[in-house]
Amino acid sequence: MLEEFKRQILSGEQGQTKIEDVLFLLDADLEMLCRSADRIRKHFCKDHGDLCTIINGKSGKCSEDCRFCAQSSHHRTQADEYAFLPAEEILKDCRMQERKGIHRYSIVTAGKSLEGEDFSRALKAYRAMYEQCSVSLCASHGFLSYEAFLDLKRNGVTRYHCNLETSRRFFSEICTTHTYVDKISNIERAKKAGLEICSGGIIGMGETEEDRLSLALELAGLGVDSIPINVLTPIEGTPLEGRKRLGEEEILRAVAVFRLLNPKAEIRLAAGRNLMEDCGREAFCSGANGAITGDMLTTSGNRVEDDRKMFSQLGFSLT
Repeated sequence: MLEEFKRQILSGEQGQTKIEDVLFLLDADLEMLCRSADRIRKHFCKDHGDLCTIINGKSGKCSEDCRFCAQSSHHRTQADEYAFLPAEEILKDCRMQERKGIHRYSIVTAGKSLEGEDFSRALKAYRAMYEQCSVSLCASHGFLSYEAFLDLKRNGVTRYHCNLETSRRFFSEICTTHTYVDKISNIERAKKAGLEICSGGIIGMGETEEDRLSLALELAGLGVDSIPINVLTPIEGTPLEGRKRLGEEEILRAVAVFRLLNPKAEIRLAAGRNLMEDCGREAFCSGANGAITGDMLTTSGNRVEDDRKMFSQLGFSLT
């Protein structure tokens, strides 16, 4: 079944897929699955690797109750709390990351939405980066209006990030202060405004493998451009602090599945990668072609220099 499925993808015959049609991916031989995913990646995405880095532009005191998040005001963690950073500080960091060789740069802020003076400060920062740097600009500011998305685009932002996090079925187990439909509506507004979409999720929160299939298919239906795959890093003080970390094979299967069901998207390893063997090296031979590099929001990440070296060794082009 896997060989026929791969053939259909490569030939463009694969149409709308239902979850019952792809359950076999969960039992397929892992080595064959990863090899097939890498073949699909090479066919549709060539050997281009993509590196993105983020800055925590506004931290803590988030009103939402996402069970994995250290920045939620519902949880007791040691996460930093601070107001929106000055545009000059963000520009300085962007310049430094650009010199290191990243392709994309994103401001990420805690909170359900970014509004008022904080949003104006964000637009000022994006405009400065757009005029003084050559990296692609991404944004992650929660739920925004269509007009706000247009403002982001006018000031140099090309891509918006809004993770679905998990499947429709499991979402209410992870968050109760907003809904799955809220997430999808937000993505659709950003797309309408002409922005590319970065949307993925977190694996290892207690969801089933079928939930991961469901998420991958949901993202395929939305036609997202970039899919960050985060592996849960249990954080003390959150409801998921005692969750057992996923094993290497389960992570690789998820990466391969997301590639096979989203053949043209960037499959981007994100948080939790530094817990994998060789910082996730095998995943880049299993369908992944992008990474969030540098530190994450509340956890440490991988050095840009090390990631560039690894991508080069694996034959990826970073130009």
